[in-house]
Amino acid sequence: MLRFLIQTGEKADKGTSMEHKDVLKKMIKARSFKKSDTPSFPLTSGKMSSFYFNLKSVTMASEGMFHIGHVVLDKIDALGLQPKAIGGLTMGADPIANATALVSHLRDRDIQAFSIRKEPKKHGLKLQIEGDLNAQDDVIIIDDVVTTGGSTIKAIDVAREHDLNVMAVIILVDRCEEKGRENIEKKGVKVHAIFTVHDFI
Repeated sequence: MLRFLIQTGEKADKGTSMEHKDVLKKMIKARSFKKSDTPSFPLTSGKMSSFYFNLKSVTMASEGMFHIGHVVLDKIDALGLQPKAIGGLTMGADPIANATALVSHLRDRDIQAFSIRKEPKKHGLKLQIEGDLNAQDDVIIIDDVVTTGGSTIKAIDVAREHDLNVMAVIILVDRCEEKGRENIEKKGVKVHAIFTVHDFI
């Protein structure tokens, strides 16, 4: 694994795109993926599922963030996009956006991170979006897991209310349930998943 590059004193950025993705997949399967023989995990929709992802144990881990930053930036490059910033609805999107912004700096790029609150602050500047953004900036919406697509759609709506140009949506894991991808794409934004549930079952 790429952890050994650091332990042996080699530069951590020598890992290839596929190496980062392979390690990230192994981390998600080991730490975040749960599966049962019968539907036993409640979803936000109220329905039950036989599998579940709790990605915070990976997206908030130092090694996980390292690989996520590289994988998401590689996806952005593969899509030929040049966003000003990447972010989404707090808190699922926050560590992914921050990791991507940091890795972009390490690669001599300048992609900012931003965070969208569920509701505007009640004090101070009463901001709903935090980050160095201006109207008409090109942004990518990021999310950790998509089921119904509700949190991603809210992020798109808030970004557009603030006159941001949503170029695309990138999802770490698409559960392929509840028509999440289809629901998001009804907003006129293409969804790109790093992984789907089929990578883990």
